Amino acid sequence: MKPGVVAIIPARYASTRLPGKPLVDIAGKPMIVRVAERAREVAAIRRVIIATDDQRVFDAVVALNHDAPVEVMMTSPDHLTGTDRLAEVAATLDAEIIVNVQGDEPLIEPATIEAAIAPLLADASIVMCTTSEPIESAADLVNPNVVKVVTDGEGFALYFSRNPIPFPRAAVQAHGSIEAAFAANPELLKLYSKHTGMYVYRRDFLLRYAKLPPTPLEQAELLEQLRALEHGYRIKVVKVDHRSIGVDTPEDLERVRRMF
Repeated sequence: MKPGVVAIIPARYASTRLPGKPLVDIAGKPMIVRVAERAREVAAIRRVIIATDDQRVFDAVVALNHDAPVEVMMTSPDHLTGTDRLAEVAATLDAEIIVNVQGDEPLIEPATIEAAIAPLLADASIVMCTTSEPIESAADLVNPNVVKVVTDGEGFALYFSRNPIPFPRAAVQAHGSIEAAFAANPELLKLYSKHTGMYVYRRDFLLRYAKLPPTPLEQAELLEQLRALEHGYRIKVVKVDHRSIGVDTPEDLERVRRMF
């Protein structure tokens, strides 16, 4: 019997750059429902649950259930992270594998989700998996909002950072700055990968992970996944070709609407 796989999509209403982000309209449906529809296309996923702390999100999803049947659950408003919200829902489930799909990626490819699930289906020793994609511009490389990841020879994460890793020391010494180094040597970009922020967990590990205390590197970089590494857990990183398109600003929203 195949292990049960459930996708959970955390949905906070508040957003400083795009108020009410989960409910912004994309081609006639709320963005959070568009994300859920993508997740439902993945054959391995048996349930898709939107986890929210806001009655407006809950009501909007329930109202659309005749057109887009997805589940929605209310969660505590006191959670500090999406992982905490995920764990609250996961604790009520009998699934073996939990997929955390970001609620602001309405164009996420089902194949990307499938690629992230596959390692846990194939290897019982893997407890956490995520995805990465190529970095194609020096602007993204030096952008602290674009998280970089480096992996070992087996594809497990060594580190995540908001800074360029690895640091191209010789090229920077030769050209005076990291921007100049990449302008002169664009082939260097092949060394770098963007962390796309989608996670798959074994349920039992997720419940332990959510209870782990914050760690120094996590707090320094403001990257929650470093908590797992600092506590000695390995994170499998799967390279995917699809480029993620997150909706964080009104400009992002208009771009996605045009694509739909």
